[in-house]
Amino acid sequence: MDTPDVGIPEQLARRMSMAEQHEYLRARLTRRRALVTAGAFAGGGLLAGCTPDNGSRPRTAGTSSRPATGRVPGSAVTPFGRHLAFGADPKTQMRISWQVPFAVRKPYVRVGLTPWSLSRRIEAEVRDLHTPGVAGQRLALDQYYLHAALDRLRPGTTYYYGVGHEGFDPAGTEHHGTVGRFRTAPAHPEKFVFTAFGDQGVTPDALANDKVLLGRGPAFHLHAGDICYADGTGHGEESDIYDPAAWDLFLKQTETVARSVPWMVTTGNHDMEAWYSPNGYGGQSARWSLPGNGFDAERAPGVYSFVYGNVGVVALDANDVSYEIPANLGYSDGRQTAWLDRRLGELRSQVDFIVVFFHHCAYSTSTHASDGGVRDVWVPLFARHQVDLVINGHNHVYERTDAVKNGAVGRRVPVGATTDPTRDGIVYVTAGGAGKSLYRFPAGVKDSYEGRVRDRESVETFHWTEAKRRKPDSVEWSRVRYTGYSFLSVEAETGPAPRLTVSALAQNGERIDHFEVRRGA
Repeated sequence: MDTPDVGIPEQLARRMSMAEQHEYLRARLTRRRALVTAGAFAGGGLLAGCTPDNGSRPRTAGTSSRPATGRVPGSAVTPFGRHLAFGADPKTQMRISWQVPFAVRKPYVRVGLTPWSLSRRIEAEVRDLHTPGVAGQRLALDQYYLHAALDRLRPGTTYYYGVGHEGFDPAGTEHHGTVGRFRTAPAHPEKFVFTAFGDQGVTPDALANDKVLLGRGPAFHLHAGDICYADGTGHGEESDIYDPAAWDLFLKQTETVARSVPWMVTTGNHDMEAWYSPNGYGGQSARWSLPGNGFDAERAPGVYSFVYGNVGVVALDANDVSYEIPANLGYSDGRQTAWLDRRLGELRSQVDFIVVFFHHCAYSTSTHASDGGVRDVWVPLFARHQVDLVINGHNHVYERTDAVKNGAVGRRVPVGATTDPTRDGIVYVTAGGAGKSLYRFPAGVKDSYEGRVRDRESVETFHWTEAKRRKPDSVEWSRVRYTGYSFLSVEAETGPAPRLTVSALAQNGERIDHFEVRRGA
């Protein structure tokens, strides 16, 4: 049976902010339930302890833990969509998440040092996400996501794991093919690779990108938002076209990589799913277990940071500052920006390099162009703290700037060049070619890639100002552009002359761009 239409009247919706729309819907949808806290296993040797990560488990409307109804036996329910994420400390913390098509009893994770000895058993938390039906558009849907927090792991160690529940034991011979593995960060910095992209969705090209990406052997992957496109409109409003079942397909697709590579996501405009409070992020909180150490884990699950080796990584929610898509503009009341300023200052004294990633572009010339809100609020902080690399999505292309300083070209960075953020400015990379339909560049602007770089070509584009207005720009910082499917691969090296080697790889593995970042070079 369809759930009655509980939408917001159009005239009223126009006068309400997104947060007010959430509260309106919460009052009408009485599906509030409490989360079950994950059980803890405290042991020695293999795991010094496995404890709930309460900071990354916000209580959100639309989520709960309902016991199994008993109508489907556990032996008939197969887990899928396994995806990993670091806790706040990648050396000692890993979060394992997955999905089941029906409610199950007593979910858990088995963990061991070999695939044949999964000797430790950790209880899992169930996050039941309810999506109300809309008459004429979709049926009501309940989805079941499970999460286990593994703490006090050994640094630099490979672990094997299996997910299960009553009636489904991953240690059983018949289910041994479901066993996955992961590796914690090393105790001391060493050379490693990470990858990044945004705007993925569920497409053959997204799957193809994932396969090439996996071949790079990344220590982790950064996803700069617009993860699944279950919300196909991307306005962050209750009137958006939305299909929550798209997440089932996405997690099945992504499992090929995310079951072994920590999949560190942040929030794009298509990830503001207005049916879930707060701020449309209840769905993200249900599906992902992220570090939870940002300014507010409940209101902004996609804001966090972690350190891996000699690199500090900061994830931001640009919906908070976007002039182009203002559904969540200003929702943090400046708290995210204040946290960012503090965190960048802390990291600058701890690591060789700082990488920041978020969705909306600070500098791009393609369809969405640049967001003036990002430029006004965050770019000055990036400059003050000499951030080494900024990664965005939003525009479904690959585009890379020269080193940008004070809004202009601080130093040209052609393919293969080296740049120094302490002197030249910051290189901004748009890596939005993960799998969703591709965009183009302004009329008359040709793509450029390795071996064919158009030197300091002026590009006519625009950026978004307040009140969602476009301001024309004539820019010279657009250095490399590519309209095919692609992703970013970054190699971090330590030693007396640490460096980041940043490469853009096409879907067939061909390198289309590369440059180096060295501080004080």
